Amino acid sequence: MQSLKLNSNWLAARVGDVQWTGEQLTTTNPPQGSSDKWMEAVVPGTILTTLLRNKLIPDPFYGLENENIVDIADAGREYYTFWFFTKFELTLKEHMCAWLQFRGINYQAEVFLNGHKQLLPKGMFRRHMVDITNWLNSNGSNLLAVLVHPPDHPGRIPPEGGQGGDHNIAKDVTTQYVEGWDWMCPIRDRNTGIWDEVSVFTTGPVKISDPHLVGSFFDNFKRCYLHTSTEITNASSKSLNCILKLQASIEVEGEICLIEHMTEQELVIGGATTIMYTFPPLFFYKPQLWWPNGMGEQALYKVDIIIEVEGYGESDSWSHLFGFRKIESHIDPSTGGRLFSVNGQPVFIRGGNWIVSDGLLRLSENRYRSDIDFHADMNFNMIRCWGGGISERPEFYQNCDRRGLLVWQEFWITGDNNGRSVPPSASDPNWPLDHQLFLTCAKDTIKMLRNYASLALWVGGNEQHPAPDLNKQLMKDLQLHPFFQHSLPPPTIGSITTYVDPSRYLDGTRIYIQGSLWDGFAKGNGDFTDGPYVIQNPEDFFKEGFYPYGFNPEVGSVGTPVAATIRATMPSEAWQLPQFARQPDGYIKEVPNSTWDYHKYIPYSNPGTVHDQIESYGEPKDLDDFCGKAQLVNYVQYRALMEGWTSSMWTKYTGVLIWKNLNPWTALRGQFYDHLHDQTGGFFGIRLACEPVHVQLNLATHFVEVVNTTATVLTNVSVEATVWDLDGVCPYHNVAEHLTIPSKLTIRTFEMQYANSKSPRPVYFLLLRLSDESNKTLISRNFYWIHLPGGNYKPLEGIFKSREIPLRARIKGTLTGKSFEVTVQITNLSIGVGSVTQVGQEQGTHFTNSGVFYDNEVDNTKDIESPALLSKLWKHFSPKDRRPSAGSGYIEIENMTGYSGVAFWLHFSVVSGKEGGKPGVDTRILPVYYSQNYFSLVPGENIDVEIKFDLPEGVVPHLILEGWNIKRINVPLQFA
Repeated sequence: MQSLKLNSNWLAARVGDVQWTGEQLTTTNPPQGSSDKWMEAVVPGTILTTLLRNKLIPDPFYGLENENIVDIADAGREYYTFWFFTKFELTLKEHMCAWLQFRGINYQAEVFLNGHKQLLPKGMFRRHMVDITNWLNSNGSNLLAVLVHPPDHPGRIPPEGGQGGDHNIAKDVTTQYVEGWDWMCPIRDRNTGIWDEVSVFTTGPVKISDPHLVGSFFDNFKRCYLHTSTEITNASSKSLNCILKLQASIEVEGEICLIEHMTEQELVIGGATTIMYTFPPLFFYKPQLWWPNGMGEQALYKVDIIIEVEGYGESDSWSHLFGFRKIESHIDPSTGGRLFSVNGQPVFIRGGNWIVSDGLLRLSENRYRSDIDFHADMNFNMIRCWGGGISERPEFYQNCDRRGLLVWQEFWITGDNNGRSVPPSASDPNWPLDHQLFLTCAKDTIKMLRNYASLALWVGGNEQHPAPDLNKQLMKDLQLHPFFQHSLPPPTIGSITTYVDPSRYLDGTRIYIQGSLWDGFAKGNGDFTDGPYVIQNPEDFFKEGFYPYGFNPEVGSVGTPVAATIRATMPSEAWQLPQFARQPDGYIKEVPNSTWDYHKYIPYSNPGTVHDQIESYGEPKDLDDFCGKAQLVNYVQYRALMEGWTSSMWTKYTGVLIWKNLNPWTALRGQFYDHLHDQTGGFFGIRLACEPVHVQLNLATHFVEVVNTTATVLTNVSVEATVWDLDGVCPYHNVAEHLTIPSKLTIRTFEMQYANSKSPRPVYFLLLRLSDESNKTLISRNFYWIHLPGGNYKPLEGIFKSREIPLRARIKGTLTGKSFEVTVQITNLSIGVGSVTQVGQEQGTHFTNSGVFYDNEVDNTKDIESPALLSKLWKHFSPKDRRPSAGSGYIEIENMTGYSGVAFWLHFSVVSGKEGGKPGVDTRILPVYYSQNYFSLVPGENIDVEIKFDLPEGVVPHLILEGWNIKRINVPLQFA
């Protein structure tokens, strides 16, 4: 058996530029390479990605360049109708079959192979399988041409833009964001193309298709069964005797797997027949369970199905990583919100909304891995795949399985485009026009995704349900098997033989909700009761009246990226800051430039409600100052949002999903990391707030709270609060000792009284620490900067910012292949009155005495570039192949100054080589994973930061450390 991905060596040409038919292109007149008509093509990809690869269009995500690309509504559908052509080598042996699979085409295609033609039906979200056994050339050289047509109703973008343009795209079964939204520019080709994987593979005469794996659970998860059904097709004309094998194994160490179960079944399959075969259930005693992020390990069993044919041998095989878990949900009577549980444990949902990783559908495996790693690193446990986007790909789900992210997957319906738009722009609740096509795509999507442990629920659409007949059919198709109905008593082992095997259901294990505003989400009745989507006063998130419903599927806010991203994605004339227009009532209105407005900038003020949160730190001087202060606000805003929700865990709320986690293009709103994969301050604020065990300040009541979302009761812990002023003095200290924190609860400890003391400072810092008294380890740490009521943060400017707090940085690096891992220990060397000198010693991982480090006193007023010093430092890094302690060591940089105080708002970045090149040239290495970033240190405190990134070839990485009141450090990390 062979398998070949056709993901390179494609050509493309506009249909009007090609004089030959598909039969001719794949027989007598194939293109001979790039020419004035044919160009190198991107497959998987879209027409725009191919045009961009060939520099025939500008980058639509840069500045205002999208306005310089022809829209399909103006040029006509033929303008974006393209031929795609490739060659592949494949020779069949006797009794073998060959198959050509397209995992996604938008919108319709005609396929030609060696002069043979197959018309593929419409629909973006369906797989296409073509039997090409009799089409292959005997010499093994094969010519493939595909003519791809755009959606039938691409729509037109009104001058004012709007939510989904003129909405006509919803007449088709395709992605809807492509007509533009209030967070997205329109996609000019509407994502026409071979947008997902193309492959050719061979089998024997019998083929396996769409197996379904289901785990059932009994006796409190001690006894479990693996249920398995699969479609089997005999492509030959005669009956065949077959042996069907099922095997389940789990990795025990490295790549060593332990086979836990194996079974064989004999069967006879008639000629030219497809059957559904169900294995006898496989019994597991105390299997390793799959848990969501923050609740346990993500155990995955490798399940293999093999079919052998008498007289032929192995004919086909299938493999999948499967997680045993049971996901249930119901409407919580006390909050009205939908309450999820996994393996019997309630899960407080903290996550966010996802459109698509890239608006042009450049969906690489590496990008998916980075995206999901970022989400897991934020301590999220759920991603909602929004209905105007796509049904996500297997690579997305594989990574969600790997990192424990539950997934809410919607079908392709939105309120704006499907009947709930604001007049005069009309839409229709009965769209799409072809209801059978919608159901066909839905069933195929379900079959493709149903075996992933992370997939938690199906939802009919965003802020709307499908048309009544579609909704009714989906409810029927996705009905729950009795083993998974929350309203029924827990099943007994005896019931295994009572009911139909659950693997024979289309799904049967996940609930279907008709829309994102129904049945335990928002108000629950379809009313528009999600949101808000603008900047809030941080303390408002904690107030009783802020959001009245138990589960908010969408609440959003700001998301300006760092200045380097602005420079990398916009021309210099767009680096202008928003104008700050003061209103008669004292509020400030931000007026962005036209490029920022095009990129959907959300202001940091809400006149009449929220004073400008950036200006509260002092009016910004330039782009760096503006974006730097924006990260402060991003951090505070999103930390407060999640801490506010978690403060009322189970008493008021069952979960929240933030709008949104990332943008599919270079937008300036609602995101935790930008389109280039650099994190905002909000990333680290939300990650802190989503810790499984977390200490926090209720900004409305001023009580210190401890959140425990785990199943473990915490005993003998203490909460410590210290206040620090701008001079590095600690005027307030309070400790609550010998505490017990119940599982799955938020408790109050003591009220912070400093603001009500005799002479509180107008701006002060608060450090909260939750510690285990038995072993003196730090469980949670939280650092706030707070101004008195009616005040602002402007005292952080001026003298405080001009001080240079003394720091020590110890850096250790290791390179394995292209993976670079750096450990940095940062210490605030200043001694304040009441300083906490033992903080760093209580904080987990530490440097050992293995290896050698140099104690060099370096004046880091300038970037560190001394060749003599660097030659000393470089030789103490590990060589390119990882070895034990030999050859490893530390760089130590110590900057002593005469100042003392809190080292405020420290943040790392990694760049390529020396900086100071051409303006707008991005030198950052991205993505980079930081265990912590955007942090502060009180006098005497130290903190360990783990940094990981892939090193581009031929690049010397530089580690940059910057902060509010420290000297900038630039350390080259180079190997000898």
